[in-house]
Amino acid sequence: MPRAHVSGQSPAHASCEDDHFTHRKGVDTTVEATDVQERDIKHEQVFKGWRLLWLAYQSVGVVYGDIGTSPLYVYSSTFASPPSHDDLLGALSLILWSLTLIVTVKYLLIVLRADDTGEGGTFACYSLLSRYSRILRRDPKTATTVKMERYLSSDMQRPNLLARHFVEKSRVMHGILKALAVLGVSLVMADGVLTPAQTVLGAIQGIEVVKSDLSTGAIIGASCAILVALFAIQPFGIAKLSYFFAPIVSIWLAFNFCFGIYNLVKFDYSVLKAFSPYFVGHYFVKNKTEGWKSLSGILLAFTGVEALFADLGAFNRRSIQLSWLCFVYPSLLLAYLGQAAYISRFPTAVSNPFFKSVPPGMFYPSLIISILAAIVASQALITSTFQLLSQLMNLSYFPQIKLIHTSKKFHGQVYIPMANFLLMAGTLIVTGVYHNTTRLGHAYGACVVCVTFITTCLVSLVALIVWRIHPLIVLAGFLFFGTLDGLFLSSALTKVPDGAWFTIMLGIFLSLIFILWRYGKEQQWASEGEELLQTRDIIMLDEKGETKLTETFGGAPLTKIKGLGIFFDKRGSGVPVAYEHFLRKFEASPEVQVFLHMRALTIPHVPLDERYSITRTSIKNCFRIIIRHGYADHVIDSKLGILVYNQIRSHIIQEAAIKIQLDLPPAQDEAWLSSSAELNQARADELIATELRALDHAFETQVVYIVGKEHLRVLDGTNLFKRAVLKFFLWLRENTRTKVESMKVPIDKLVEVGFIKELGRKHI
Repeated sequence: MPRAHVSGQSPAHASCEDDHFTHRKGVDTTVEATDVQERDIKHEQVFKGWRLLWLAYQSVGVVYGDIGTSPLYVYSSTFASPPSHDDLLGALSLILWSLTLIVTVKYLLIVLRADDTGEGGTFACYSLLSRYSRILRRDPKTATTVKMERYLSSDMQRPNLLARHFVEKSRVMHGILKALAVLGVSLVMADGVLTPAQTVLGAIQGIEVVKSDLSTGAIIGASCAILVALFAIQPFGIAKLSYFFAPIVSIWLAFNFCFGIYNLVKFDYSVLKAFSPYFVGHYFVKNKTEGWKSLSGILLAFTGVEALFADLGAFNRRSIQLSWLCFVYPSLLLAYLGQAAYISRFPTAVSNPFFKSVPPGMFYPSLIISILAAIVASQALITSTFQLLSQLMNLSYFPQIKLIHTSKKFHGQVYIPMANFLLMAGTLIVTGVYHNTTRLGHAYGACVVCVTFITTCLVSLVALIVWRIHPLIVLAGFLFFGTLDGLFLSSALTKVPDGAWFTIMLGIFLSLIFILWRYGKEQQWASEGEELLQTRDIIMLDEKGETKLTETFGGAPLTKIKGLGIFFDKRGSGVPVAYEHFLRKFEASPEVQVFLHMRALTIPHVPLDERYSITRTSIKNCFRIIIRHGYADHVIDSKLGILVYNQIRSHIIQEAAIKIQLDLPPAQDEAWLSSSAELNQARADELIATELRALDHAFETQVVYIVGKEHLRVLDGTNLFKRAVLKFFLWLRENTRTKVESMKVPIDKLVEVGFIKELGRKHI
């Protein structure tokens, strides 16, 4: 097991190589922890029994919609004309082995284990690596609540240790890993724009089977209406949507399972020999270049595989493995086998194999369920987008926009309104521009294979650094799966001129936004890190015992302001920036002061007895209170002042009682106990009376909430390119930051303290 520690705090017996994170040019990248406890750190949810089975059932409707509807178009996308029997067996063998090796072996058994506390996707791999190696600089405000699990040098084999050392020391590797992780996320999101358009258009075009005179305008109009409805129901959340989606996909897969058995028995069960990899080799030897190009059609059999990993946070590994191995995988295998059995008897059926191979009397039920399944197929990528965007926000690669948790049972299920709107807008535009699935098909698939290759690279590093597997075994696995990915990727890239350029360019565009935001945040952290102060750095006592500013801040005495001042503190340590600048500007401090830090946890509710942590600072009548809250707890409201007052008051009383107990000598006899009880109460009353009077007077006079208003500007003299990047960051920050008006406290009692920070210095 790893030697775990929180933030940059290494075990005492670690070597110098395992000490704190390296400081960069004098800027301290560590943060003084304040009451960080195990419950503050995110943990993976574990489900068993019926809840696990229910989660597996939910995953059928959300995760497998895309990959589950692939039998509608794989053969028709692979063959432009009726294939020979040998070519059919070769294509079938490629499909079967792709589902087995890429989806089942690679993703289900290997990749899903590379999760970061239950989160999946390429960015989760990157985050996992960053907890076991020094490749990422974290937000100082949240760094103390990240559980670092970096192995000691003595716990690693030398080859693995050398690999970690190279990754940590090379700035080029840092950049490559960052680019790969971000590009993987961006390509999945780009696919999330394309997939709803592809699947819904395909579903509506399927009506042409029974109504051949359906116009293009009607197809586009109906598709757009369905897409708007699909995105409109996203706020209900995955748990509720699965009540409707899971039965549809389950029935669809059950149809494929049964139809496959029927066609195998009735037409040609000899296609079962395609399980032999011999037919894959024979296919390539016979068709050569054309066989390689046809891989761009074969890969459609596993489009949506990235959703298995990206949607991991909304479910869990065991539920996805259970649903795939026990239901989805067998259904898809039989679907492709059954269609091949029918095509081997009727080769012209390759143009529309699913509907032409439907058993007698099942055409219309199949048509209806296929249309419904195709419509809900895009849910996998929509959910993936929400999950991945939440990961980007957690690691400061995207602004903190509104995120809503949609379930109290399953903590990872989220909905992001802004992302939902942008996805809908992009999908509607794509639907209108591309018109039909034939044109969309050229752009479809390239993103999937790019992401699978990126995943192979990142998981290989995880195997070296996190799982500590011998490099030769990792190399063998990388070469095997990398070769598979490379074959499909090279074939898919031949479609770039025909439409695949769209999703690739969209992915690159999104990647640039994420990287530029991250660069701006690192510049901001560096600027803010220059003034990380403790109370002793800013306030001192004069010879009369009165408080004044330290000589560094002018040495002026502090005037007392009547009332209770609550300073919002983002870091939860040191002096809140708002407090520092309040003292600088007014040379005054409230009668009673509270540094309030809100610590959001990844659970729905925090029990009341675990919610509040209160400590004294070195300043008289100044307290620090940390309020832990879950995503379903509502703490900041008009009664926040009363809450803080009651908590501070209770703390003073409890603290005094504890102090009295510690100061009293051991009991002697019953008479002594009786007299000491009275003495104890008198001393307690005397001890707390002064503080309570001050607190009561301050609260009754007024309660003022003070927040910092940070203004950022680019330093004069910054070069043109860097200035443009930082200006874009500032524009994006200004248009996405939470406005002070949105705080649910009395606006007439809210005070903003403005201050300026400059970006563009050579901090980093």
